Formats: sequence, structure tokens, C-alpha cells
Amino acid sequence: MILLTELQGFIPVNSYFYIDDETNHGFLIDPGAEASKLLKIIDEKNFTIEKILLTHGHFDHIGAVNELQNELNIPVCMQKNGKLYAKNSDWNCSIYLDAEIILKNVTCLDDCEIFLNVNPNFKLQMISTPGHTTDGAIYYSAKDNIAFVGDTIFKASYGRTNLQGGNEEILFDSIKRKILTLPDETILLSGHTEPTTVAAEKTRVWYN
Repeated sequence: MILLTELQGFIPVNSYFYIDDETNHGFLIDPGAEASKLLKIIDEKNFTIEKILLTHGHFDHIGAVNELQNELNIPVCMQKNGKLYAKNSDWNCSIYLDAEIILKNVTCLDDCEIFLNVNPNFKLQMISTPGHTTDGAIYYSAKDNIAFVGDTIFKASYGRTNLQGGNEEILFDSIKRKILTLPDETILLSGHTEPTTVAAEKTRVWYN
């Protein structure tokens, strides 16, 4: 099950529950705001969230992490370069908000497969995709033909590269080598636009 939750923070963001139908355990991806809304969904649907997964460390993707982690006592995973964004409000851009965000307890990973403890057949593959940030990553399921892509790529667009750690050349390389080489039918679920597919994004002018 994939459940999209639109969160209204300083910037609206798409957060996703990716839940194993057999066990009702799963992952929460990019909880950027409204922790109480997410906790209510978890309670009402009887979800057990084993891990929070971050596509990158910008404030609009991490804003509810501390409250959720305090409530649920679960790991938070991000790409290996995420520590700088977790610990530095300038890099995660929360310095421009009323309340700066610092994440105190994150697990930074190399590319890997992330499994559910109760069902090791239910998994996501973390793939590093720097460029929008140095810690950019997507989470891919070959079984379900989906990829949670954060701000690396949008429908007919891509993430901005003029913030700390951004680099357009590196971003385009990530998109071309890491995302658009996935099967054409792969559905791309981004942080700020409606879904698209690998096949559709291969036709875009900016890509060609």
C-alpha cells in the first residue's frame, strides 16, 4: 500500500506511507510537517512504522522528524552525506524559519537495501542521487515498480540546484544514470508534484 499524505508546512510537501499489506508494517518517507496529522493516520489505520526514510535533508522534508521519532522511537535513515543537513540549519534551510531544525539521531547509509524486520521480502533500495543536495537519495522497489524520488526529479522538471550543496551537472548525471535507467514503467513519486513515469520523463526537452 502506498498512501500519499499532503502536508502543509512552510512549503507544501508530499509524504508517503509505504506499507506491507500482509503485516501492516512499513516505512514513512519525508515527513516534512504536521506530525500530529501523521500520527493520527498511523493510529487510525493501525500502521506500525519501522523506519522513517528521508530523500534529503531540506527542512520541508524533515520538519516532523523529531516529534515523530520521540513518539514512535524508531530509526531515521538518510544518505551518507545527510549528517551535514541534519546538524546544520543553514544547509537544511531551516535557518530561514521561526524555528530551526536539528536532527539529533539519524542513521546515515551508503546505498543499500532497507528491509522490514517482520517481512524481509518487503524492502526498498536506497540509491544515492546527489545534485539537488549532496545527500539526495531515492528509494526504489522493483517489485512494485515505484521510486520515491523526493526533489531529485519532478513531473516535467527537477529540483533546484542553487541552495547549499546543489549542483546542476551532478543532478543531471544522477537523473540520467540512476533514475532514467530504471524500467520505463517505474512510477516516480516526488516531493512536490503529481506522479510521473520513467518513460514520460525520457521524453522531456530538458532531458534530451
